[in-house]
Amino acid sequence: MSLLDRVSTLLRANLNDLVEKAEDPERLLKQIVLDMENQLLQVKTQVAIAIADQHLLEKKKAEHESEAAEWRRKAELAVDKGHDDLARQAIERALSQDQLVKGFTEQAEDQKHEADNLRQALRKLEQKLSETRAHCEMLVAEHRRARVVGRATQARQVVGTDQEHAIGRMKSKVQMRSAESAAASEVLAPETLEDRFKTLENEDKVELLLNEIKSRQLDRQSSAGAGKS
Repeated sequence: MSLLDRVSTLLRANLNDLVEKAEDPERLLKQIVLDMENQLLQVKTQVAIAIADQHLLEKKKAEHESEAAEWRRKAELAVDKGHDDLARQAIERALSQDQLVKGFTEQAEDQKHEADNLRQALRKLEQKLSETRAHCEMLVAEHRRARVVGRATQARQVVGTDQEHAIGRMKSKVQMRSAESAAASEVLAPETLEDRFKTLENEDKVELLLNEIKSRQLDRQSSAGAGKS
């Protein structure tokens, strides 16, 4: 049984029925609270993992953004030194880094959504646990009083009425999905017709950026010459 299934089962449990069937009701109620506390710890662990994965994805995104900026700087340098071939290669590397940045951005956004859902589910579970503790204490008190005064039947009816209110407040189910982090990877496959056209388009992008760099270099040189004049 998965973690969420176990949590859902605990939240749906009819404490009144369990008390009626148990040989030792007080011990049973304490065990139910203990089980819920254990499940809460596991949910907290899942929340921590989801948040850590989110931070890792954001860090990877920032790293590739830095790489893209560095390759563009190198392209500028190559053009300045008259090495167009090196500039083209640097621009290609920058475009590749841009694709990785895009992928990590999408994954980081999805992971943030997952982490937010987990935090919300954790808050609901904490609230349900608090309510269950209170009602278990109430049921234990009712059971002890019934045993002392010899009115077990009447006490069970009172417990049943109180428990119906408890179950009514615990009908909302905790719903969350397991936080998963997906690392961006490049899948190598035979080049298709679409890939060949995409390569041509990338070459156009490279040439366009190269021309823009050259144009900026010429503008700076022209400005410098005009200043000397």
